[in-house]
Amino acid sequence: MATPTTTTGSTASTAAASTASTAAPSLEEVADGVYAFVQPPGGWCLNNAGLVTGRRGGEGPPVLVDTAATEARARRLRREVERVAPGGPGVVVNTHFHGDHTFGNGQFTPRAVVVAHEGTRADSAEAGLGLCGLWPGVEWGEVPLTLPTLTFHDELTLRAGDLRVELLHLGPAHTANDVVAWVPERGVLFTGDLVWSGVTPFVLMGSVSGSLRALARMRALAPRIVVPGHGPVGGPELLDETEAYLRWLLRVAEEALRDGLSPLDAALRTDLGGFAGLLDPERLAGNLHRACAELEGLPPGARMDVAGPFRDMVEYHGGLPDCHA
Repeated sequence: MATPTTTTGSTASTAAASTASTAAPSLEEVADGVYAFVQPPGGWCLNNAGLVTGRRGGEGPPVLVDTAATEARARRLRREVERVAPGGPGVVVNTHFHGDHTFGNGQFTPRAVVVAHEGTRADSAEAGLGLCGLWPGVEWGEVPLTLPTLTFHDELTLRAGDLRVELLHLGPAHTANDVVAWVPERGVLFTGDLVWSGVTPFVLMGSVSGSLRALARMRALAPRIVVPGHGPVGGPELLDETEAYLRWLLRVAEEALRDGLSPLDAALRTDLGGFAGLLDPERLAGNLHRACAELEGLPPGARMDVAGPFRDMVEYHGGLPDCHA
């Protein structure tokens, strides 16, 4: 199987992830009135969040984009947010239903309204706290299921101070329903898990082709600053790096189908090449389940068994994948 190649930007992001791995998560201003909360190094359940305050005296309250997986991490996020925005956010946005982005909602309600796509609310209700069962050794703490109370379908514009926060539905991609938060006055894009930085993308529950379409739509916004769902903040090169992995993934899937290999067997024989430095490489086994199924006609975002692919990722990794939430 051919060895993949990547851009030099991918190498830089991987190095940044490694450097950041010793840093504590904190809220850093990436543009005037716009902040990123980055949890190094960005592996399983170590997601990023964002805060948009704008300038005081504007029309709307602070907007928080995503929360965190465990009670301890969500409390730290709340302290960081209140350091910048006393009283906390008035709105919490969930970019998708996964627990690392939603389990901390209860730290900010009832003061804040939780907003998400209608499909995300339904998926969150169905999934419940099931993520906790995947890593029983993690100290999850008290993470009550706190569902969105305001939902939308295509687009929703919020106000944070003097800034607009445009919520755009771009799924299916990482999941069946994904939302990004775009701050046009600052050129900052919060991508949720549609974009990754130094971390292996994950599309088992969404779509490879849908992710490529979502990347094209995000690129058309011409963001200057990209806050990925996991890993260090960067620029538009993060879109390119995520796309490079996904297009390589499709080539690996095409070869697997041609050779009659299972997703796990294909993953085990594949040389990761330039992608070997990404965190959580075992996701290749899960991603191949989705990529092969789509190539055989499964519609983007259609339901798939996830237990089998997760077992394949465990076998690829040689044990339960690392989660340091």
